[in-house]
Amino acid sequence: MAIAPLEIGGEIIAPGETKKIALDMPPLYTATSMNIPVFVKRGKRAGPTMFVSAAIHGDELNGIEIVSRLIRSKSIANLKGTLIAVPMVNVYGVLNQSRYLPDRRDLNRSFPGSRKGSLAGRLAYLFYKEVVSKCDFGIDLHTGAIHRSNLPQIRANLDDPEVLEMAKAFGVPVLLNADIRDGSLRQTASEDGIKILLYEAGQALRYDEFSIRAGVKGIINTMRHMGMLNKSRSKKAVAITPFIARASGWVRAPESGFITHSAQLGDHVEKGDVLAVIADSFGTFQANIISPAEGVVIGKQNIPLTQEGEAIYHIAYFKAPDTVAEQVELLQDNLVSTESTLVL
Repeated sequence: MAIAPLEIGGEIIAPGETKKIALDMPPLYTATSMNIPVFVKRGKRAGPTMFVSAAIHGDELNGIEIVSRLIRSKSIANLKGTLIAVPMVNVYGVLNQSRYLPDRRDLNRSFPGSRKGSLAGRLAYLFYKEVVSKCDFGIDLHTGAIHRSNLPQIRANLDDPEVLEMAKAFGVPVLLNADIRDGSLRQTASEDGIKILLYEAGQALRYDEFSIRAGVKGIINTMRHMGMLNKSRSKKAVAITPFIARASGWVRAPESGFITHSAQLGDHVEKGDVLAVIADSFGTFQANIISPAEGVVIGKQNIPLTQEGEAIYHIAYFKAPDTVAEQVELLQDNLVSTESTLVL
C-alpha cells in the first residue's frame, strides 16, 4: 500500500525520512526570528500518524525533556507510520519562563485559532494546521502549575472506548475522565476525530526524573498499542493496573498561615483524614485541612505558605483506590528495570 505524502511547513517528508523542521512564527519586537521546532520521523511501512507536543504552556518544561529522550530512543528505530514530535509549542513562553504568551493569553484556550487573529490565535492556528490536523492521535504533555506537583496521570475522554484503551496502555496508575474545556487543543482535536491523551506530571519550571521517565515509557507503550512499534519482548516490567477516576476536586485552605503536609502525592485518603495542619508564624494551631471524601492525592501545593481559600490538594475520587500507592511503586520499579532501553 502506497504511503501518502506528508508536507509540514512547506517541506515534504518521504517514507523512511527523518527531518527537523522550523515552523516560522511572528518575530519578537526586536526583529528576532522565531520558530516552532518540529521533529518528523516516517517509517517505511504504513501506520498511524501521531504527534507528541510539549510546552503549550511555556513554564511546563518536563515535556521538553520527554520529547528529547523519545526522539533519541532506540525504541522508535523501526517505526510504522509517522511520529511528529514538537518539544516547544509556546516558544515565547519558554523564553519568558511563563505559562502564557506575550499577549497574556493562554494558548490552550485559543484553539482552533485564526490566521489573522491575536498572537495566541495565530500560533494555535499554525500548530493545529501544520501538525495536529495531519494526525490520527496525539499525546499532549503538561505539568502542574508553579509550586504545585502532579502525580503522573492521564486525563482524557475515557467514555470513548478507543481513548480508554490508549490511556490504559500508557501505563500510569491514575486515569482521570476530564471534561473538555472550551478553546483547548483537546476540544478542537476531538471535534475533528483526533484522539488525544493529556499527560500530567511534575511541576512547572522543574525537571522531575520520575515524571520524565514515566512519560517516555508511556508514549512508547501507547505507540506499541497503536501498532506503530513492535510489542516489547521484555518480561521484566509488570503490568500497571490503572484506576479510573470519574471526578476530582481541589481541597482548599480554611485559614491563612504556614502548612505542615501529611498527605503526599499518590496517597490514598479517607473521608475525614487530616491532610495538613495550618499554623500561624508563632506555631499556634489555626486549622486542619480535611479530606472531604475517599480518594487519591493526584496534585498538591509544594510551598508551606497559604492564603485562606487557596487550593492545596487535588484529589481524584473513585472506588477501591487503596492500591494506587502500590501501583506508583510498581511504576517506579518498571522504570528502573527498563532504564537501559532508553537513551538518556
